[in-house]
Amino acid sequence: MRARAHRRAWAGALALVCLAALTGCGGAAASATGGRPTVVIGAKQFTEQWIIGEMYRQALTEAGYDVELKNNIGSTEIIDGALTSGQIDLYPEYTGVILQVLARDASIPHSARDTFVKAKAFQEKRGLTMLQPTPFQNKNAVAVKPAFAKKHGLKTIGDLKKAGHIRFAEYPDNISGALGYTELVKEYGLTDTKARSLTIGLQYKALDHGDVEAADVFTTDPQLARGDYTLLEDDKNFYGFQNVAPVVHKDVLKEQGPEFAETLNKVDALLTEKAVQQLNRAVDTVRLTPAEVAGKFLEANGLL
Repeated sequence: MRARAHRRAWAGALALVCLAALTGCGGAAASATGGRPTVVIGAKQFTEQWIIGEMYRQALTEAGYDVELKNNIGSTEIIDGALTSGQIDLYPEYTGVILQVLARDASIPHSARDTFVKAKAFQEKRGLTMLQPTPFQNKNAVAVKPAFAKKHGLKTIGDLKKAGHIRFAEYPDNISGALGYTELVKEYGLTDTKARSLTIGLQYKALDHGDVEAADVFTTDPQLARGDYTLLEDDKNFYGFQNVAPVVHKDVLKEQGPEFAETLNKVDALLTEKAVQQLNRAVDTVRLTPAEVAGKFLEANGLL
């Protein structure tokens, strides 16, 4: 009984947070006419993607579109392959990831806007396009415990060199690659560092128990709201800018009509860092389902 009451209380609090944190929320999109092909939405293998995917599905369904959601498709390279091969029609992607992982661009733009423009230009060459980016960005970051940072005088990622041997928690898909552990230690000259492969979410327990000294985390992780971890400054801007935008086939936008893109843009305009951190918390900590959390958020903001 207590658990159910807690879930109900959190659901109400989440709706209030969503409304208080956001402005300019419009009404639900007008229903579309039928007769169009089903649109398949994809999502990667972590909480934030599940929630955003559910928001897209529910908002588009409410607007009269026939949609299907496929979760847990895999890493950036895998889900991009699903998109370009036609297995899915769109998915939410991080702008810097597009440039660094897919386009393999060695130069990182100096602003979030420039990152989006450059990422969209890359996708346009492949028969794809991108809709408007979210206000929030979810970047990789390096976290340590506050006591460890104080003991060794750590403020930047490069300062880890002052702490001696570092055991570094990294999720399996990010050991290698443009934004991965191998490139990070090379960029910052962290020669006395050893990676420990841990599933996303387990790195916090590893930090708490002293099994690792540093960990790759995401800036919208709900665990960071408690203040139990210190994020080291990425002074070389290794991780770039990472706003989210739907990547979609151009022909899908054409056949679905203008209200399709308008609906997705309305959803993404709501996603501030504070809101997304609370949404992630509702799933990871309170244990609501992504579908429940997405639905309550959209309803609170007039899109359901």
